[in-house]
Amino acid sequence: MFVPEAVILAGGFGTRLKEAVPDLPKAMAPVNGRPFLEYLLDYMEHYIIEHVVLAVGYKHEMIMEHFGHQYKSIKIDYSIEEEPLGTGGAIKEAFKLIEGNKAFVFNGDTMFRISLVKHFDFHVQRQTDFSMVLREVENVERYGAVERNDDKKITGFFEKGEKRGKGLINGGVYLINKRFFNKYEFPDKFSLEKDCLEKRVDAIPFYGVLCKQYFLDIGVPEDYQKAQDDFKRFEH
Repeated sequence: MFVPEAVILAGGFGTRLKEAVPDLPKAMAPVNGRPFLEYLLDYMEHYIIEHVVLAVGYKHEMIMEHFGHQYKSIKIDYSIEEEPLGTGGAIKEAFKLIEGNKAFVFNGDTMFRISLVKHFDFHVQRQTDFSMVLREVENVERYGAVERNDDKKITGFFEKGEKRGKGLINGGVYLINKRFFNKYEFPDKFSLEKDCLEKRVDAIPFYGVLCKQYFLDIGVPEDYQKAQDDFKRFEH
């Protein structure tokens, strides 16, 4: 049974985009006159995602006013952070609104057009509570690197600048079983990357599937400009 639910982390400030996108949550940055988040939701609708929980914080009223509780065929709920919870805390809180037993998780500033079916199949085959999508890049220095073994189990995470050259990076797309956050006991506020993935990689089995589809992080000004041309092919 495919997973019809997703969480989108849409609480970002857009600090690095301040000049290009003043006074907007990062996920609402306009790309050819449409909020970035619309493109992400269009992609999800293609994979018959029926329910999305938007984890929002900074200027969340703008997002709620624009989307309401329905976008095309997708039902939208909001998990509102009254204070910053960190990426992990935001996901944990948002999962309280997930109706099934697992959900995809996306960053609200990254377009990674993977096959969600492929990711789901990988997750089920590995019988894991937490799987993530990896991307191969020519130089991992800007992103931080990820290493995995022959069984596709993650063996290490490395900070930006720790490694250079060709390698794997965290693509920022996850499939997480709802029980994960209770099973491993996380606080209400924590960073998914620092406090969960990096610190507990030896204790918790994380698995990574490599995908090679289109990838763009609009949090970087030059890539935000690149999106203006690239996303014309994604217009619906």
